[in-house]
This record gives sequence, C-alpha cells and structure tokens, in this order.
Amino acid sequence: METKQFLYKLQLIPKLLDENNWTDKENTIVSTHFSYLQNLLKENKVIMAGRTLNYDPFGIVILEVESLEEADQIMKNDPAVKEGIMTAELFPFRVALMNQ
Repeated sequence: METKQFLYKLQLIPKLLDENNWTDKENTIVSTHFSYLQNLLKENKVIMAGRTLNYDPFGIVILEVESLEEADQIMKNDPAVKEGIMTAELFPFRVALMNQ
C-alpha cells in the first residue's frame, strides 16, 4: 500500500506555559512522549519531529503512514495528548523538499 504524509501540531495547555506549574508528572509524560516518537522513528513512521523555542512553543510531528486513520490513531495515542498536557491537530501534508 502506498504511504501518505501527515503533520500533527502539538500545543501545550496554557497552564504549562509557566514553567513553575510543571511537576514530575508532566516531566515524566514528556519523557514518555519522546520515547513514543523515537519508537515511531524506528518503525519509519516519523519523518521528523521538533518544536519551536519561543515563549508559546508548539511542536510538529511529520508522519508517513498508510492512512488518515492510522495517523489519527498515532496522534491520539501520543502520551502528551492522551494525558492531556498537549492538544493536537492533524493535517494532510506533503514534504516537498528535504535535506537528507
């Protein structure tokens, strides 16, 4: 089956924009989120992932998977989304240029 590309945008919940509101729980969730993405990278489902470094940061994950349903399932199972510390929005996407 031919693969398709999708991007999901992650946004911290407003309360967590203030670092003073972070607890060990949020740090553990983010660590689990990073491991989740690393595993997807090993499975060749993640093309790239990263985040902005400004005050109101957001992250993106670019996926290459078989269907919109699979991309949606991956996004919804992301520990940061599942645990409610980040919101996520999914978009069909196509990488046009990439430096490898």
